Amino acid sequence: MSDMFTSIAEKVKQGYPSIVFPEGTDERILEATVRLKNEGILNPILVGKEEEITSKADELGLDVSGLDIYNPVTYEAFDELVASFIERRRGKATEEEARKILQTPNYFGTMLVYTGKAAGLVSGAAHSTGDTVRPALQIIKTKEGVKKTSGVFVMVKGDQRYIFGDCAINIAPDSNDLAETAVEAAKTARVFDIDPKVAMLSFSTKGSAVSPETEKVTEAVNIAKEKAPDLVLDGEFQFDAAFVPSVAQKKAPDSPLKGEANVFVFPSLEAGNIGYKIAQRLGEFEAIGPILQGLNKPVNDLSRGCNVEDVYKLGLITAMQGLSE
Repeated sequence: MSDMFTSIAEKVKQGYPSIVFPEGTDERILEATVRLKNEGILNPILVGKEEEITSKADELGLDVSGLDIYNPVTYEAFDELVASFIERRRGKATEEEARKILQTPNYFGTMLVYTGKAAGLVSGAAHSTGDTVRPALQIIKTKEGVKKTSGVFVMVKGDQRYIFGDCAINIAPDSNDLAETAVEAAKTARVFDIDPKVAMLSFSTKGSAVSPETEKVTEAVNIAKEKAPDLVLDGEFQFDAAFVPSVAQKKAPDSPLKGEANVFVFPSLEAGNIGYKIAQRLGEFEAIGPILQGLNKPVNDLSRGCNVEDVYKLGLITAMQGLSE
């Protein structure tokens, strides 16, 4: 495990938060949560029927006797969650509807986070991004001043670490969306001891090409600087001008980034998704995430193709976010 995750694990241990994993019978979730529990890093809460989870764990040779297992059907504080959900939804759900909705593991788990019974949630091994994000947006909601959540990846290779976003949520962000992503990505970077230097990416550097696409990014830069005037942020940049000092000296000599950007904001979801996967597959970077940012409490989404290590590390990250709130 990289030094970054070793450091995160040591910090998380101090707070020992509870993190919800709604997919309690998934073998990757079981292996990762048993490891997190046995290493004394955090307290996993599995959602599901105890007999099904225990049976699956036995098949895998895992001991889950030390893990909290919550079944929505038998959960003793279920009525409390129903009442809180009805209040939060402000008349958009009747009691009957609320009881049915909260039988769903992701909604049930999100309500545990909302009511303070857990510090965060990790899902997505067996559910779509929408199934994970929807309950979070309806219940936990975005922070004041943030209109949309966004999804970033921590890209790790040896001692190198970068933030890429938005790579998961907003298909065609406008200038305000990009500015929000940039400011929140800088906050995410600080959680992982990255001193943020933010580059707003495009196919143009400082007006070398002019189009509605480049002007959108330029406007986003201005909005982000108004939101966070002390943040080291600039654009619009081609990637090499943001990342290679010699290229930056030629293309943007007056920029405060000086080719040393470590937080990269992509102009569209297709660019972000393609970009992080190129770095992952060709550059052999580890891509941890997507980490959802801008929410009042941390909820994070696994890929359905994730492995045990992905679950373990996203659990660490979610716990770290929870302690940083």
